Amino acid sequence: MAHSHDLCEDLARFATGTRYDALPDTAIEAARKSVLDTLGVILAASGMEPAVRPFVDLALEAGGKPESTLLGFGARVPAGAAAMVNGAMAHCLDFDDRTAWGAHSGSSMIPALVALAEREGGISGQRLIEAVAVGQDLFIRLRCNVGWEHDWNLSSVLGPLSAAAAASHLLGLPGEQTANAMAIASLQSGGTMQLIYGAMHLRGMYAGGAASAAVQAVLLARKGLSGIDGLLEGRAGFLNVYFRGKYEREKILAGLGVDYSGAAMLYKPWPMVGIAHTYIHATIELMKEHGLGAADIEQIRVFIGDFQRQMCAPLDRRRAPQTALDAKFSLPFCVALAAVHGQIRIRDFSPQALANPEVLAMAARVVPVEDSAAEWKTKSPEARVEMITRDGRKLERLGTGVPGSSEAPMAWSDLRRKFSDCAGAGANSIAPARIEAVADLIERLETIGDVAEVVRALD
Repeated sequence: MAHSHDLCEDLARFATGTRYDALPDTAIEAARKSVLDTLGVILAASGMEPAVRPFVDLALEAGGKPESTLLGFGARVPAGAAAMVNGAMAHCLDFDDRTAWGAHSGSSMIPALVALAEREGGISGQRLIEAVAVGQDLFIRLRCNVGWEHDWNLSSVLGPLSAAAAASHLLGLPGEQTANAMAIASLQSGGTMQLIYGAMHLRGMYAGGAASAAVQAVLLARKGLSGIDGLLEGRAGFLNVYFRGKYEREKILAGLGVDYSGAAMLYKPWPMVGIAHTYIHATIELMKEHGLGAADIEQIRVFIGDFQRQMCAPLDRRRAPQTALDAKFSLPFCVALAAVHGQIRIRDFSPQALANPEVLAMAARVVPVEDSAAEWKTKSPEARVEMITRDGRKLERLGTGVPGSSEAPMAWSDLRRKFSDCAGAGANSIAPARIEAVADLIERLETIGDVAEVVRALD
């Protein structure tokens, strides 16, 4: 069906017109939480993930105008380079925020916004909240209303668009320039799900490209570079190419500028792919409810569908992952961690922890079982876990009420504990009192006159 104008124009007008005073409290809260969560995860990655070093080293070797900070390292580089490095760190631990339907918006958007805020100076906390609310809303509207077939990686396809819209708002670009920025950023949208299934380092690093694309796009648009007519709905437009023309225009536009979807953002208590959390929770609860220890378990059966199948194959490799990124995408290993430790922390993915003989022995007893009820349609499915004990009992549980889910969301106190744990694992030591002070700043983000104050507090 033909329309008088491209959908991108509506989204750009929305991004331009968002104002703090009109935001629902839930959208403001989600924006603040995502800023705290994302900055914490970046700091943790600086100390925990060796795979970030190529990004850091390349940025330092290239040098350039010292505009924005490489978080966790303290060096200042051009804003696009900082967004690339910080974006890569934001997702590489798979500990960043996500939507209730899967996919990640914050790891490509917030590094771009923070880098630009440092570059520009004088960007208020209210302005940052507005920009995050814009990016979260657009990402979720597109995520939920396109015909995804598990072929493209949604986070790296939609991330540049939503991050560019958010960054355009941050810099105060008018509607036409915002549409141009989204079009320029769309040239960097891409990446198939093989990135998730078959990559090692890149699986965790793709958000860096999206964040950097957003920074470059808004700066080019501000200098007058034009975009693409029919960006989203043209004959070879974004929605027709990536999603075969399967999208619900009316739903994407419904309540635009009134209902902000960011309230549905979720925050992870455990540092691995979100769909694994329901299995982890079921495992932990079964162990607690029945007073079990690792020695009591003969076998753990995990019932899996299409997406989880990739987390279990090849089974021998998944049971004994060699890198932290592999371990985070291994359902047998994550379930084994939960059964052995009763909890999971970022330090459970250190090189020493990956070789823990008790965890590896438990992972060898995790058996995937095909189950069509576990297929991932739109919303992430609930796990079914069955334990066989050495004394012959068969115990079963669904992974309902998962911490960090819509049914049991993480409160500020939970996020502050996570932020403290993450910041304490960074490449450079940060005193606990300063960690608490930064959390205080972000919890009252709307009162800050210059967002760069938050970054300076982390140096």
